Amino acid sequence: MEQQAIWAIGIFLLIYGLIISEKIHRTILAMLGAIVMVAMGIVDQETALHHIDFNTLGLLVGMMMIVGITAETGLFKYAAVKSAKLAKGKPRRILIALFVITALASAFLDNVTTVLLMVPVTFSITRQLRINPLPFLMSQIIASNVGGTATLIGDPPNIMIGSAVKELTFMSFINNLAPVIIIIMLAYIPLLLLMFSKQIKSTPELQQSIMDMDEKAMITDHKLLRKCLIVLGITITGFFLHQALHLESATVALAGAFLLLLLTGGEHMLEKAFHSVEWITIFFFIGLFVLVSGLVETGVIAELAAKAIDLTGGDVLMSSMMILWVSAIASAFLDNIPFVATMIPLIQEMGQMGITNLEPLWWSLALGACLGGNGTLIGASANLIVAGLAGKEGYPISFMKYLKVGFPLMLLSIVISSIYLYLRYLM
Repeated sequence: MEQQAIWAIGIFLLIYGLIISEKIHRTILAMLGAIVMVAMGIVDQETALHHIDFNTLGLLVGMMMIVGITAETGLFKYAAVKSAKLAKGKPRRILIALFVITALASAFLDNVTTVLLMVPVTFSITRQLRINPLPFLMSQIIASNVGGTATLIGDPPNIMIGSAVKELTFMSFINNLAPVIIIIMLAYIPLLLLMFSKQIKSTPELQQSIMDMDEKAMITDHKLLRKCLIVLGITITGFFLHQALHLESATVALAGAFLLLLLTGGEHMLEKAFHSVEWITIFFFIGLFVLVSGLVETGVIAELAAKAIDLTGGDVLMSSMMILWVSAIASAFLDNIPFVATMIPLIQEMGQMGITNLEPLWWSLALGACLGGNGTLIGASANLIVAGLAGKEGYPISFMKYLKVGFPLMLLSIVISSIYLYLRYLM
């Protein structure tokens, strides 16, 4: 192996290890690692820029801006309170309602934004019922990761895969992933109710207090809400039609964001929109893309792909199952974003080495990486966000407490995914 390849592996593993340790913020580490890759001449600056996936970044920025403006209207609080009232204030029904709303929202918004919007309302509802909020919060963590798996824009791994493989459109993700996600959600609901049955009991009087809440009061700006709903409708339609329109998904998302800014007008809203963009996450992605470029340019990814082909004999079934399970277990304990950033060029390389039908491999990676995030408290960003918010409210979620719920459910979802992939693509 060439000296440059050894240096690239060393830098990548060092940065990855430090990211896992969580001693230093992952964005700082990713950017420093990227800078070292360029400074040492492993990749030059022009090549590094070529490896940055601006379609992924543009899609993330556009959707963050739209969601940030929409959150100002109180729409998400309205949806949560309305669902609680439709559930007649009964805790078991509310848990199911919030689970479904979180999953649906996560399919079209990013997971972190979804839980940031849902958690405060969940605390408000559980305070009214005087019950432990943890069953609701852990259910929402699980729902956000499951729901986000169903669409191109629901979870960063899917955004990255869709951007790297142009044939996989918005509709492709829904057609291929939504059916198994619906099955997994239906399997999860009775299990969650069984796991938390003793913790979600309340009195009729307290349930009536939920019915007395005024969901209409949650909407703070009706005029802005109408504009947001129109633009959201146009943007989501654009995602469905982006291939026919010959537009990238980033173009659709950014067009929606700036159309909404045009309709709302004013420097104040512009500042709010840009403030709602998680720039820390965006720069984390930039650093990762450059880090992985070092492995690609030095031939490390190609060598890993060759070893994977040798291991599976180039068999699509074996390759798909290996990617699904390795992705799930790895994503339960590692951040799934850097893992997927490494796997994408590896699968592309496998396609050049004899595996002609790569589609099952891409769906295996999406399912494994997204659903694997449910395995542990550190498996996905949304998990850590909810744990942090819960801790501030005096309800800490420990690693082991979550593991007992999340890991068995994650394994069940991967078993269901294995059967689904086999029956649909590999039989």
